[in-house]
Amino acid sequence: MSKTDKPTPSASLQGPSSFLAVHVRTTRSLLSPRLASRAVLSLLSVIAFYILTTAVAHAQSTGLENPLNSNFSTIPAFIAGALKVLVIVALPVIALFIVYSGFLFIFARGDPTKLTKAKENFVYVIIGALLILGAWVIATLIGGTVTQLVGN
Repeated sequence: MSKTDKPTPSASLQGPSSFLAVHVRTTRSLLSPRLASRAVLSLLSVIAFYILTTAVAHAQSTGLENPLNSNFSTIPAFIAGALKVLVIVALPVIALFIVYSGFLFIFARGDPTKLTKAKENFVYVIIGALLILGAWVIATLIGGTVTQLVGN
């Protein structure tokens, strides 16, 4: 531009000339996906190692404690307690399957194949209920007999 030329607003608003072009980088990860997954795996390994070593150190300093209730400190008491929990959980499930079996009888509507399926389902529910309740009764009887013999 010479001294007599006046700059036009459009010329001043133009961007940089072609020889001063700015290169814009696309946003790409600095790590490849494989390297990133290895980095995450390494970080998780370090965290897991830290947690395990602190847990072992804590167990060594305080000693191991029995996580079970004092009522379940013996094997027969533990088995009796486990079977009691099994019965408590199984009774509602058995009731639901008996109701389901009843619905199978209702929806059979006289169809021999569906009636056979409903009868088999009902028989299997009853057999399962007898096995669970029978195991609980037998364990209770054996536990009571052992308690009487040992005297605890």
